Amino acid sequence: MKRTMTLNLTEAEMNAVEQMCEQKGLSKTALVRQSLRLYKSVDDRFSRGDRVFVESADKSEKAELMVL
Repeated sequence: MKRTMTLNLTEAEMNAVEQMCEQKGLSKTALVRQSLRLYKSVDDRFSRGDRVFVESADKSEKAELMVL
């Protein structure tokens, strides 16, 4: 069962959504769904007490991901 939601965004937020959709070749709905899956995955790890890191492609830099 699918449900509909109205989302109010600032101009800057909508610009970011539109830019990401264009870069990724996704619809706004697909981008939001993908974002929710990613956030859920990260949140599940944080809930278990895990730490999440982002590493540069050449592995020269590593930073811990923090969610506010």
